[in-house]
Amino acid sequence: MANSPKGRRRQLDLASLVGLVLGLAGIVGGLLLEGGELKDIGQYTAAVIVFGGTFGAVLLSTPWPVVRGALRQLVRVFLDQPRSFEQAIEEVITYARKARRVGVIGLEDDAYRIQDPFLRKALILAVDGTDLSDLKTTMELEITQEAQRREAEARVFEAAGGFAPTIGIIGAVLGLIQVMKNLADIEQVGHGIAVAFVATVYGVGSANLLFLPAANKIRARAHHEAELRRLMLLGVIGIVEGLNPRLLRGRLEAFLQQELRRSEERERPQDWSHISAAQSAG
Repeated sequence: MANSPKGRRRQLDLASLVGLVLGLAGIVGGLLLEGGELKDIGQYTAAVIVFGGTFGAVLLSTPWPVVRGALRQLVRVFLDQPRSFEQAIEEVITYARKARRVGVIGLEDDAYRIQDPFLRKALILAVDGTDLSDLKTTMELEITQEAQRREAEARVFEAAGGFAPTIGIIGAVLGLIQVMKNLADIEQVGHGIAVAFVATVYGVGSANLLFLPAANKIRARAHHEAELRRLMLLGVIGIVEGLNPRLLRGRLEAFLQQELRRSEERERPQDWSHISAAQSAG
């Protein structure tokens, strides 16, 4: 009996980590070049106001299960590399070759050892003799539901990115209130002004260096995972149909090329020249 393909290990997403470090380094470096010190932006009062207020606003606007899922996705942004299409194709072809020798039902032991939950479920349904149309409907519904969950989780950070700068302004106003109350005490005046400006930095900085980029990364990952699952579903359908592994590989690679072309078209900037020309003519 052939061994099932080994499950992938969790890997750091260096792009996300480097991006965050570069962003923070740019801010801190600019501060130091201007003659400032790290302690100048180390105001715990401002941090409590901005991050406490932002988290509270997020909890008020979003159900807790969605927030909890979003926090998990934030960890994945930095600690989990998305699986490649090529790896998925190789795994599917491995099962297709075995199915040609022993039949689909002979994949039962392998199916239960698959680490990817989507592929495991799809192959178990196939082994159980589920009608092909029912299998396809069930798994496509799961793809849709998962994409909807990821979109809801991305919106959590999108909301946080909107709340944080506003809460930062509130922190600035609170700091200025303290300044006005203690004009006779120079030390208190300095502390109040520091809280005012640092709260704004925390709010705008966290929104643009963490919350909004995290939302975009979660959406990009969700799109990748949805297409990856469609690829695996297509592979399982081919296994059930008894396709030759070589033919199945060609079908999966054609699907992959089609998705790459679609991604390029989505990322290509739109041409508005015809609209400008029409307006000029008008």
